[in-house]
Amino acid sequence: MAYFLKKTKNKKGTYLQIYESYYDPERKGGAHRSYKPIGYIHELQANGIDDPIAVFTEEVQKLNQEHIKKKQAEKERQISEDSPEKLLGYFPLKNLNDSLGSKKYIDLMQTATDFRFNVFDMLSALIYARVVQPCSKSKTYVEVIPKLFEKHSFSLDQLYSGLEYIGSEYEKIIEIFNHQINQKYKFDTSHSYFDCTNFYFEIDKEDNFRLKGPSKENKKEPIVGLGLLLDANQIPIGMKMYPGNESEKPVIRTIIDDLKQRNHISGRTIQVANKGLNCFNNILHALKAGDGYIFSKSVKTLPETEETWVLLPNDYVDVKNKEGEVLYRIKECVDDFSYTYTDADGHRKTLKLPEKRIVTFNPKLAEKQKYGINRQVEKAKKLKACEAKKSEYGDSAKYVTFVSADKKGQKTDGKIKVEINEKAIERAKKLAGYNMIITSETHMTASEIYAAYHNLWRIEESFRVMKSQLDARPVYLQKRDTITGHFLICYLAVLLTRLLQIHILNDNFGTEEIFDFMHDFRVAKISDRKYINLARSSSFIKQLSAKTGLPLTSYFLGNEDINKMLSHRF
Repeated sequence: MAYFLKKTKNKKGTYLQIYESYYDPERKGGAHRSYKPIGYIHELQANGIDDPIAVFTEEVQKLNQEHIKKKQAEKERQISEDSPEKLLGYFPLKNLNDSLGSKKYIDLMQTATDFRFNVFDMLSALIYARVVQPCSKSKTYVEVIPKLFEKHSFSLDQLYSGLEYIGSEYEKIIEIFNHQINQKYKFDTSHSYFDCTNFYFEIDKEDNFRLKGPSKENKKEPIVGLGLLLDANQIPIGMKMYPGNESEKPVIRTIIDDLKQRNHISGRTIQVANKGLNCFNNILHALKAGDGYIFSKSVKTLPETEETWVLLPNDYVDVKNKEGEVLYRIKECVDDFSYTYTDADGHRKTLKLPEKRIVTFNPKLAEKQKYGINRQVEKAKKLKACEAKKSEYGDSAKYVTFVSADKKGQKTDGKIKVEINEKAIERAKKLAGYNMIITSETHMTASEIYAAYHNLWRIEESFRVMKSQLDARPVYLQKRDTITGHFLICYLAVLLTRLLQIHILNDNFGTEEIFDFMHDFRVAKISDRKYINLARSSSFIKQLSAKTGLPLTSYFLGNEDINKMLSHRF
């Protein structure tokens, strides 16, 4: 790069400008651009500059000398604490976040506080940092946020204060985002998906939020629960945090009622959930609210007549892949089914409900389950041989019976005798590979119900994204509101990613591909105006570049290229 004084003659006189020359990678050669316009010589002389050419020639010489010194300093530069690397993979989420216009409402919320920083700015920075490089809040503040392109002006103490604030108001913030999303994309609540998970904390002592309960990861430490509701396109509508010792089954009722009210979801929705949330109270609650349900049901708990229907080979239809291999077999029936429950006064009652029941048989699942059964039976036999304690049997206990017996085999109150339960083993193997779905939607076809239920994998994937790509735990925060604020950040990261995946990319890319891009798309600054692209080429980058017209595959990127990415609108 070099500077020179350009003199352009026209009818008005001679016009002076300082130009700079530079290398243009697209032209693969030298190019020129205006650095500083000066003015006409006669006007400059009228303003007291006797010899403008001499004055500005001297300025050009100084600019060139400074440039030479800067280049020399670059050559001699030692390792610096300031990394030239910038993280840029979050720009699609920034584009979406900016376009939703949630900022104005969160700014209005903030007027009720005395914060001297912008809450929306802090919230956005934490979302972007979470998707590009998840880590602790202090490390995020020191190492990740400085590598984002925008300048963020808040201290670490303000970050923690802001996190506690958004945690205390997390339902309002989700409501704001939902309102704005509904304006632009519209939620499809013709049916909704719901599931719960929990996150454990590496602490010994419980508090009123982190409490011991059944952990999804079989941990003994205190946990907190998180319920997630998704629309028909598997885009999150809301989340609910609850103490770790609370049962999931009533949580579904509280969350769905609350979310429908908050988000003005009227009309009928179909709740889709797995067998862990299938209980008569949830079914009754859905029907009383005018909603429907699609739940899975364990075939092991069926009465004898229904089990016989499941096992009869009649009416099954084979579903095959393109190669003609059987993926699963399916059949259905509609009937009135009895439910026994206890009412508010403690009386046992029976109620018949019209339901469609769909049962499937998956040959590969049957093989897998039979293998698991055989392993548990072998374990039980070994434990029986070494006279292990009852507590040592674990899951294999379902295939043995424990009876008190004396040496003659007579039952007593003394020593426990262990017997292999052949009937239980035979029944378990007989039911291997079978699954049942029950629904109030008797008008829907078996294939529609099967497809709706199996889309639950999206909600499971959302939990997996939180626990893996977003590293939602371990959590080092202590206060309930800051913990909730942390999970709100993870939730909003998933929400924006799902909007990108479903509405912008038309569900043509998996979550892994999108997160790989966000983690890996980064640049390094090599001069004031130039960066180099450090991301590896991939099918996703090429297609996103083609869709947006942005130079995502270029090796050299200028400031204008970066600004285009950060201000792009899908």
